[in-house]
Amino acid sequence: MANKNKEENKLVPNGGYPMHTYEDLRELFYVYIKDPKNRELVKEAYDLAAKKHAGVFRRSGEAYIQHPIEVAYILAQLQAGPETLAAGLLHDTVEDTDLTIPEIEAQFGKDVAMIVDSLTKIQRMKLSHRTEEDFEAEDHRKIFLGMAKDIRVILVKLADRLHNLRTLQSLKPERQKALSKETLEVFTPIAHRLGIYKMQSEMEDLALKYLEPEKYQAILDKLNERESNRHQSLNNLKKRIADLVFEQNIPFRMESRIKSIYSIYRKMYLKQYNFDEIYDVLAIRIITHTVMQCYEILGIVHATFKPIPGRFKDYIAMPKPNMYQSLHTSIVSGDGNIYEVQIRTEEMDSVAEEGVAAHWKYKEGSNYNAKEEQKDIEDKLHWFRDFVSISEDDNGDAKDYMAALSNDIFNANVYVFTPMGKVVDLPNGATTLDFAYKIHTKVGDSAVGAVVNGQMVPLNTVLKTGDVCEIKTSKNSSGPKEGWLEIAKTSSAKAHIKKFIAKNNEFLREETIRKGYESCLEAFKGQDIGQGEMEKMLDDKVLSHFGYNDLDGLYEAIANRNVTPFAIIDFLGVRKKEKSAVMLRHRDSNDSKNPVYVDGIDNVAISLAKCCSPIPGDDIVGYVTKGKGIAVHRMNCPNVAKVMNRTIDVHWNDDLGISTYPVDIQVYSTDRPSLLADMLAALAAKNIAVTDLKVHLIQETMNDVIAATIYVPDARTLEDVFATLKGVKGIYDCKRIIH
Repeated sequence: MANKNKEENKLVPNGGYPMHTYEDLRELFYVYIKDPKNRELVKEAYDLAAKKHAGVFRRSGEAYIQHPIEVAYILAQLQAGPETLAAGLLHDTVEDTDLTIPEIEAQFGKDVAMIVDSLTKIQRMKLSHRTEEDFEAEDHRKIFLGMAKDIRVILVKLADRLHNLRTLQSLKPERQKALSKETLEVFTPIAHRLGIYKMQSEMEDLALKYLEPEKYQAILDKLNERESNRHQSLNNLKKRIADLVFEQNIPFRMESRIKSIYSIYRKMYLKQYNFDEIYDVLAIRIITHTVMQCYEILGIVHATFKPIPGRFKDYIAMPKPNMYQSLHTSIVSGDGNIYEVQIRTEEMDSVAEEGVAAHWKYKEGSNYNAKEEQKDIEDKLHWFRDFVSISEDDNGDAKDYMAALSNDIFNANVYVFTPMGKVVDLPNGATTLDFAYKIHTKVGDSAVGAVVNGQMVPLNTVLKTGDVCEIKTSKNSSGPKEGWLEIAKTSSAKAHIKKFIAKNNEFLREETIRKGYESCLEAFKGQDIGQGEMEKMLDDKVLSHFGYNDLDGLYEAIANRNVTPFAIIDFLGVRKKEKSAVMLRHRDSNDSKNPVYVDGIDNVAISLAKCCSPIPGDDIVGYVTKGKGIAVHRMNCPNVAKVMNRTIDVHWNDDLGISTYPVDIQVYSTDRPSLLADMLAALAAKNIAVTDLKVHLIQETMNDVIAATIYVPDARTLEDVFATLKGVKGIYDCKRIIH
């Protein structure tokens, strides 16, 4: 900005802000833009804008070209590049005149055309919505969609809004309030995240002036009153600190600042502070050359003045997400007043005031590349990548989009470290699962737990500022689950989980239907019923009896254990009698199909005991019953241990006539979706029939105990089946059951 006297000579009666000419703008950008071609680019943009806006006036009565000049002047104060200045001068030409984007591109290049095009689309948001709330959400979303394309679009739009706020006095009260409300909801949050404090602070104060004029004036009166009372105290403190720092030969400069009216308003009316309880209304800022000198000055201040406990913050060691760095401490001066002291380097001070604009100031001759700058910004401002990602995914509900921005980005005030020292910002209440998704969606999808400050914790652990978090992942993870929606607090994590589940639901249903069909087919084959005959049997009568509209629903129910294939078989009345359950005759020369025989004993009934379900290959013993022949038990069956005096040796027939035998088993597993379907598919692949399937969930451990009867030909096959089941994800043990 030009010198103070020159600016005062430009004051206008209704706004209190200086009105600039193109000559003022030229004087400002000539300081850092030296290339004649770049200077000419800006001049041509001004000439074209002046020509297109000629004869048009704003509501305030000033020529319309005054607005583009002021927008460009604000950008030049941030040392924006020539393309950005040109876009600032031309930003309203396509919307308000006959100029087209192709014409701009032909004269000024693709970058200027892109910026103007994005700004024009933002201006053309006149959509019809059912409610005012929907309109605002959609309106705001399109603003962010336009701004997310290029950081320069954001800068021009912020400059445009700032100048509009400076001239709000010419609009009707309802329009003043609408623009002020939108400013606080849309523009100041993005300015804050970009660290452009000067623009943010001025926009907030101007918006508050129109939204809460009485409170605005009350705070202003208190500031004026307290400033006169503390003026001498502040000067005394500054002099004493200056003397101390000077004695140590540390280079520095010192200035004071008054807290913005809006910041005081938030503390007084949103956080219920009294004005006198706000310690940082007045602050001393000490600016030096190096980081080491910052800490040296801090030591001098703390050694001389009593610091207020809990008020020290080291933003140098842990910068804010907008790259802000400074040391903050509050001290009690010699006369009892409390002041905040901020200590930073010159570079930090520039970033603190101008944020991203200071870091990426136009540097002539540096081979500027817009795409590389955008990528660099996304790398350094890690929240900006999330902002771009959320904005590009613009197919969802506008209110959900705005909620995601507000929660995940604008209100992300919890700072958590990765093991490598990278800072991840999260909203209050965010969990380790949110942290995982902030690192990468693949990390979130495969997360199984976390280590926070050296301790293993679950995914629902709430994180706080300063925590060091490491996510544990597993290649065998089945991915996001429905329950994760209750754990995740960030909108971005919730959105990804919902997408993952929705994307996989159709695939999972198809898999479930297929597995249910295969289980049903296997059971029917066990009854000597082939595929074609089974499909004919599964008619509308079967569907109606079991309460399903189509076969897919029935197969899905079979896979999800709501219906068993044998229940259908029983309903149709086509179940074969299980030969293993009938009485068996002893082995003789005419019948070699009996599974068990007794040497030297003829004409005696032999049966397999149901309590232990012996199968070929088991060590067995015969129990001589009273009047019911010989019951065959497994050797380790507890039911025969007490009556060994009534046992007899029995043997398996080497030439068995019965193919399969029932075995009662229990399977132990961690609970997960599709577990039963996968287990049945594994059994079907081994041609193992299953009946009487029951599942019990142990709530304390979230483990499943699955009871079932399976049919196998011998003990060796059973061992093979158990090995197969243990290969199913989640199953960790299998046992035979003795009743």
